[in-house]
Parts: sequence; C-alpha cells; structure tokens
Amino acid sequence: MARKKKVPFTLKSPDFRANGTIGMEQVFNSFGCTGRNLSPALAWTGAPAGTQSFALLCHDPDAPTGGAGWWHWLVLNIPASASGLEKDAGRADGSKLPAGAAHVNTDFGGPGWGGPCPPVGDKPHRYVFTLYALKVDKLDASGGTASLAGYMVNGNRPAARCRARRRCRGSPSRERVSDSPRANRGLSVHRSRWAARSVPRAARS
Repeated sequence: MARKKKVPFTLKSPDFRANGTIGMEQVFNSFGCTGRNLSPALAWTGAPAGTQSFALLCHDPDAPTGGAGWWHWLVLNIPASASGLEKDAGRADGSKLPAGAAHVNTDFGGPGWGGPCPPVGDKPHRYVFTLYALKVDKLDASGGTASLAGYMVNGNRPAARCRARRRCRGSPSRERVSDSPRANRGLSVHRSRWAARSVPRAARS
C-alpha cells in the first residue's frame, strides 16, 4: 500500500511574494514613514498532528539595535482550527483576530502590527514571519516582553523530530518578503516561515 505523502507545514501571504518587496499598505505610519500600517493577510496549511494552537512572530533581524533586531508583530493563542489571519488582523484592539488569540507588545511599545520603517539610507531589511505549531492551547504572556513571548513559544513546540537532519527539532522552512530597507523571512514543521523586504527610505519619499 502506498504511503501517504506528508504535507509540509507552509505559510504564505497573498499580499507579497516570498522574498519580494512588502507594500506601502504594510509600512508603518509614524517615525517619518507614511504607510497604512495594515498587517498582511497570511494563510497556512499542513499543521503537524497534535497542534493545540499557533503563534505568529514577525521580526526584523536587520534593525540597528545592537543585535536584538526589532519585533514587529506577535500573536499568541491562535486556535488550532485556524488556517490564516485576514488582512489588518494586526489592529491593536485585537478585534480582527480569531477568537481567543491575543497580541503581545512589540518593540514599538504596544500591541498589534507595527509595520516596517527602517532608518533613512539603510539597506533593505528582512521581515521574517514565523508561524509556530504549539503543543499547548494557551500561553499567558500578558504584560510580558516580546523576548519572553518568544521564549515561551520555543519552549512549547511539539517534541517530534523530522527526518532531514537540518530540519530536526522544529527548524523552519523559509520564504521571504520585503518592505523597505531590508528583507524579511517567514514561518515553520513545527514552525514555517515567509519573508519580505523593504524599499530604501529614500526611494519612498
């Protein structure tokens, strides 16, 4: 009997192509940037068996913060029944998130999507969207930092290992998208990625 082929855990966005340039509607609307600050629509397939919830984290590893990067969006407690987030689900009030899901404060100091806004003259940044399939249905990071949320997420991925050595322990499959000065990355077998880039600030003004 033929063995059923396993569907890979994949994250995508209809709002930008992988490793492409993120649109102005996603760009931040402060700090000198003039975008619409709408979070992109995201969709995923192939979640691992036993997934109890999902967590979505968006990070810019190229931000000039001494190595810490910049957290643009963190969503916890996305129900296991969900297969995506609609455009503008990143509203700070959480009104467009799936029932039960919750934002964690970003490096802008508040909850919800904070779009790309790299420094003027900087090269394109990467914006990495990573979706985690978790073994718990709820994480309580209320009042915590983005780093605390990331720590909790990474401690609650499924314990299963994948066959290919380079993908063991829940390492991610990657895709990219961009917005302004640097590129992004994306989701993951127990996490999946999609990434984008930004256009240099000078080119936007």
